Amino acid sequence: MRSTPAAPRRTGSTGRTAARIAMAGVVVYVLVDVVLQLLPPHYSPISEAESNLAVGPYGWIMSLNFVGRMITCLAAAAALAALGGRGVLRRIGIWLFVLGGLCSGILAFFPTDIQEAGTPGLSPESTVGAVHLAVATIGFVAALAGICVLTVWLSIGRVLPRARPVALVFTGVGVAGLAFLVLTIAVLPGLLGLAERVCLLGILGWVFGVCRVIAATRTAQPTRPPAQ
Repeated sequence: MRSTPAAPRRTGSTGRTAARIAMAGVVVYVLVDVVLQLLPPHYSPISEAESNLAVGPYGWIMSLNFVGRMITCLAAAAALAALGGRGVLRRIGIWLFVLGGLCSGILAFFPTDIQEAGTPGLSPESTVGAVHLAVATIGFVAALAGICVLTVWLSIGRVLPRARPVALVFTGVGVAGLAFLVLTIAVLPGLLGLAERVCLLGILGWVFGVCRVIAATRTAQPTRPPAQ
């Protein structure tokens, strides 16, 4: 018997609210970052890591911003979870993204060690700095891996077709940023800050773009039941 499309599933208001919170979180995070770059001690966004902004007279603002990024990631994960459906890719992607968000929150309590400009690689000088570096690395990799897995899920699962182009673009940006970051750690320390921010552009751009589609979607795409 020929299969017929099932009735569309309703996307809950909770998921759309979570998506809007995530979008607002991205905007606030970027604005705070920009403002802090303009305040003393005027860290370079090209050569110095974003985490340096959490050290100095206004460092507490960046610490709060890290917590805000955690909330943003958790809200995005909630919005994706509200879409419903099953599948190992969906579960893995969401949990990886949750891990990335939690790591961001932890960074607020473990400030980085400030290194001299041009110092090759990342060499923490204290236990707190070592924890920061380890957690930041885990968080970046987890978040990037999460968006990669979720992009595959969106692509093969017929979920949010309007979100696929933006998801693919920002996933590519994030992966390119990670490769760039590895290169800067190895041979181009003067571009470390730029590489890190390219990674963030991929992650935050993905969140904003995908959540924008979720927030505007009231019904999920219809799925087809197995042929009778």
